[in-house]
Amino acid sequence: MTVFDTLTPKAALPPDTDLNAILKDLADDHVATPKGQKQSEGALAAIAGDAREQGIPLSIVVVQGNKGRESDLRDLATAVGKTERGTVAVFSDDMVGTYSDSIPRARLEWAEDPAKGKGVGHADTAAQIVVGRLEAPQKVSPTVATSVLLAALLVVIGALYWVKARRAAPAPA
Repeated sequence: MTVFDTLTPKAALPPDTDLNAILKDLADDHVATPKGQKQSEGALAAIAGDAREQGIPLSIVVVQGNKGRESDLRDLATAVGKTERGTVAVFSDDMVGTYSDSIPRARLEWAEDPAKGKGVGHADTAAQIVVGRLEAPQKVSPTVATSVLLAALLVVIGALYWVKARRAAPAPA
């Protein structure tokens, strides 16, 4: 066993979470809700269906209460996503955890931030916020932004090289 095995935090699912039961519940409509919140499953299934029509293979999981840390919800989303594939959003009362095999982590975090803190029974509102932000077109592609910054950096380096070379040239006599 190495130092990294000992000191690296391990993924942890929220307490009292049955991954197999969640996967079984997701099989029919890509939505898993606790027994006390089955009435909202129809609204969540419609949201997941809308996301799938827009090209986002979304699965929605709702857990009862705020169990553990927010990172536990992300770990649960990752565990579900490894089996279900696509994008997974896990909602508790005040926290959101996401996983996707096709959407970058920064975009997922951007989508989930405004969905946090919606309270008990508002998973459908939070899910609609996440889906709305994931469906929204990106204003600037990260690839384009990186390319522009890299080109600007090369222009600055070239200009500095030209100035330095000009100063180093001997003056005509």
